[in-house]
Amino acid sequence: MRVNGHGDLKYNTGRRLSDIAEWSGLRVESWRHEAGVLTDLKLDCTEVAVLLAGQLTVKRTGDGLLQEAIGGPGTTWLCPAGTFESDIQLSAPMEECIHIFLPPTLMEQAALEAYEIDPAKARLGYAGGLNDALLVQVGATFRTLLERGPAPTDRLLVDGMRAALAAHLVSHYSADHWRPCENEASRRLDPVRLKRVLDLIEHRLGHELSLDDLAAQACLSPFHFTRLFREATGLTPHRYVMDRRIRAAKEKLALGRASLVEIALETGFGSQANFNRVFRKATGVSPGHFRKIGG
Repeated sequence: MRVNGHGDLKYNTGRRLSDIAEWSGLRVESWRHEAGVLTDLKLDCTEVAVLLAGQLTVKRTGDGLLQEAIGGPGTTWLCPAGTFESDIQLSAPMEECIHIFLPPTLMEQAALEAYEIDPAKARLGYAGGLNDALLVQVGATFRTLLERGPAPTDRLLVDGMRAALAAHLVSHYSADHWRPCENEASRRLDPVRLKRVLDLIEHRLGHELSLDDLAAQACLSPFHFTRLFREATGLTPHRYVMDRRIRAAKEKLALGRASLVEIALETGFGSQANFNRVFRKATGVSPGHFRKIGG
């Protein structure tokens, strides 16, 4: 089965990073997209786009439904066959994105075989800003296959991923079940997104961090991010960052190499006075005394 992807028509701001690969009724392409406005078009096939590198806001309209999402590595967008997409705007480059094109008949087959339901009732939703571990895994696996080229032993692997992908889309993102407004409120902060947030904290421990920065890394609104982060870690974002800064300061104090001012700046306290105040409140002793007694 040959799938006619629409990459060259839709992605006028980008360039393809790899040769087109077609396996078992799937078409896979790797792209880099520049910031800008993409081409309006009606989709002949279903498209799953998995962002592997980049951080941006994506605005798009599908059949008149306006959608906006913050994307980072692991964010996924679903564009069902038959949708008319328009006003697609990328605020910044997508450095690497895997696009998987599937024929509409594959969705029908999955609906019948896996769930024994009427294919007409398995119409997919126009879903964006998703953080779905299975879709990310499929995208990353296809990226690996694109990099090394096809091999005879890949057939069973690709067949299995195709079946799993189709069934997953039908079961999780049918138009009757997927709702953008309800989706964000009910999501859990999965390990992939939590790790992205924690990595950002570690990388920018010495700099100012905002709730918006952390929420954007998890592709959530600040309100929902705060709730889900506390459920995942037992701490509010502010308390977690403060505790991490105190631990980092203790490690530097124990080494005895940097001055108190240097440690205050390197761990994000901004000034020695603020460092002294927060550290004493958290530990009961001043940074200088902590260093003197050896921690």
